[in-house]
Amino acid sequence: MDLKALKELYKSELFDNVLPFWLQHSPDNDYGGYFTCLARDGSVFDTDKFIWLQARQVWTFSMLYNNVERRQEWLDFAVVGSEFLRKYGHDGSFNWYFSLTREGKPLVQPYNIFSDCFATMAFGELYKATGDEMHRQIAVDTYRNIIRRKDHPKGKYCKTVPETRPLKNFALPMILSNLSLILEEVIGTEEVDSLLHPLVKEITTHFYNREAGLVFENVAPDGSLSDSFEGRLLNPGHTCEAMWFLMDIGVRFQDRKLIDFAVETTLRTIDFGWDREFGGMFYFLDYKGYPPQQLEWDQKLWWVHIETMIALLKGYHLTDNPDCLRWFETFHNYTWEHFKDREYPEWFGYLNRQGAPLLTLKGGKWKGCFHVPRGLYQLYTTPDNTLKLT
Repeated sequence: MDLKALKELYKSELFDNVLPFWLQHSPDNDYGGYFTCLARDGSVFDTDKFIWLQARQVWTFSMLYNNVERRQEWLDFAVVGSEFLRKYGHDGSFNWYFSLTREGKPLVQPYNIFSDCFATMAFGELYKATGDEMHRQIAVDTYRNIIRRKDHPKGKYCKTVPETRPLKNFALPMILSNLSLILEEVIGTEEVDSLLHPLVKEITTHFYNREAGLVFENVAPDGSLSDSFEGRLLNPGHTCEAMWFLMDIGVRFQDRKLIDFAVETTLRTIDFGWDREFGGMFYFLDYKGYPPQQLEWDQKLWWVHIETMIALLKGYHLTDNPDCLRWFETFHNYTWEHFKDREYPEWFGYLNRQGAPLLTLKGGKWKGCFHVPRGLYQLYTTPDNTLKLT
């Protein structure tokens, strides 16, 4: 593969296609914040506002302002979203709602800790751009709430009876491993280090099952396998996204063993999760091959493929593993053939198993301005920003 040419392809796609789409179609000029429920052509089909998507968009444009170019348009765009979030997004104690009406009235209670995680990311990244103490304080206060809640993320909103089958979920440790790096300028290096070490251990020894060589979405408190729907659940995209987070942490700590672990786990996950009949990566799988309880298990999703490409490209540049490059070419070809919309900007998010668009929306309740732009940014900057360990 000509990686230099691909770098320019990803860069052009980001700046000439994806970002203009969101800048043009998502601003709510009457009530603030962003529309995320956008049809194929960018027209708005629903005006509800989802906190984690609002926050992800603030983070995206703040990050680009900080890392690519101090373009005032990007910063202004991020601030618009942050002001809507600051005014309406939480209950006054920085417990962040899941969704709001267009005007900012709460629709769904703050049951989902991932709203808090992405709000922290948003205000932490924005603080780097503005230096505004208010932005830093919102990030810090929300981060403290997350740490207090991390052992019982849903709190009173949890609907399970934990004593019967106690399980811990992979999503929060995964997100915290990335969030902590983003927040270093906000909470300090010492606290980041104290958070990262136990997170890495938990991911690599509890959620990673040595016998299977795979990461499970839910495990017993001691890391053992629960032979149940939840305990057998695999989410290949989640694993691959987490593995490039671990690669970044491995670079931070100059830990070659951690990087090798992340690369090897990525490759094993792909081998397990790739659809050998129709191509693409499955969304969910049951480790023992039983029917998954998620009816959407065989769909092909945009973020799964983008995050896996990031892991493969980072893995290749860090280790020169030829399997990373081979699989990267496979994922690149599949992604550009199936998710790229040739008629309108931005990418499709949801394909059926055969690879045809299942929904033609460009944004909705779950897809927003995050995985595609972040992925394109990572893919075009990785060749220049990734240093091999000595």
